[in-house]
Amino acid sequence: MTPKILTTLKTYDRQTLVADVLAGITVAMVALPLSLAIAIASGAAPEKGLVTAIVAGGLISALGGSRVQIGGPTGAFIVVVFGVIADHGYDGLVLATLMAGVILLIAGFFRAGRLIQLVPEPVINGFTIGIAVVIATSQVKDIFGLSMHEVPAEFFEKLSALWAARETLNVPALGIGLVTMGLIVALRRAFPRFPGLIVAVAVTSGAVALVGWPVDTIQSRFGDLPRGLPAPAWPDMSLARLGELLPSAVVIAFLAGVESLLSAMVADRMIGGRHRPNAELLAQGAANLGSALFGGLPATGAIARTATNVRAGGKTPVAGLVHAAVILLVMLVAAPLAGFMAMPALAALLILTAWNMSEPHRWPGYFRERRSDQFLLVLTLVLTVVADLTVAIGVGVALGLALRLRRRDVPASEWETPDR
Repeated sequence: MTPKILTTLKTYDRQTLVADVLAGITVAMVALPLSLAIAIASGAAPEKGLVTAIVAGGLISALGGSRVQIGGPTGAFIVVVFGVIADHGYDGLVLATLMAGVILLIAGFFRAGRLIQLVPEPVINGFTIGIAVVIATSQVKDIFGLSMHEVPAEFFEKLSALWAARETLNVPALGIGLVTMGLIVALRRAFPRFPGLIVAVAVTSGAVALVGWPVDTIQSRFGDLPRGLPAPAWPDMSLARLGELLPSAVVIAFLAGVESLLSAMVADRMIGGRHRPNAELLAQGAANLGSALFGGLPATGAIARTATNVRAGGKTPVAGLVHAAVILLVMLVAAPLAGFMAMPALAALLILTAWNMSEPHRWPGYFRERRSDQFLLVLTLVLTVVADLTVAIGVGVALGLALRLRRRDVPASEWETPDR
């Protein structure tokens, strides 16, 4: 359970520090627009994403069991966070995040890190693709610049409302979104180590500000971003409130545990290392507790940002601490500039994030899987989109474990007629 940073600091040197600082700055430039976009898509104020990246991101790097893991708000939480805010308000989300942090701490204490291997892979793939579909459809309004009073949360109602608003298409907004997508893809292919996300969003948002196109920005929709972190505060709670939010807290804890450990395993393959799963769970618990106390969002290890850290040359958890410090510095010094980011540009960023989340390069392989695994993937995907994540995960995991037991040819129980 020892944090990886304590191990890596024993042989730390100046060369490693330089590599970590450069990588941390690079990851911060990627995480900054993503954190804002994820917060907005979740139905929260944009600064909540920055608070989460700073507080939770710093704690995950300081206490985690991976050398290169980068933590913060991720797209996987958008669906569940949006639902909790809609049903219980933002205060309910803060309390659910706090409870999830406690659940993760308990899981880490009881060394449950290896239990991730029991979650069927088709379930993980199914709800990941489902989340990607929900994220992409949630951004249609902003990338097309549609005028809608409210976007329904239910999937088919949302599609119907978007179609009904099609005549309010804002051509400049669509142009900004498409150009942002093109720039992100082009910069990623031409300069894989370069933080092209922030450059693409900055270029198109700057064009909106200079030309004066009628396109929404963070500042025009949400007002000025605060310069600094809020004071920590303990949320109001009662037994009734805790019971009401327990299912949401369990889902948040499950997602945080699954995504962080999957991200750590991906990082292990990239650097040839080995993470400490129980230390990682403890770090996720502390990070979600810290984020909740500062009014932030749920957090976990982020696969895309972790991969960016590795490609940028990050060597130790110090890179993650630098990433959190740089975002804090931007919030203190340049918050007004961040307010000029155009909403269609952020929508384009999230749509590309959703596409990458779905891992399209793996789709052909799904058609070669067992019929039962294909059914499990599709069922989890459909339930994630049309029902909710709680139902999808519960049904998927239960059915997946039942299929696994069936494949192991567990002998049937021998029933005897009871005496009445």
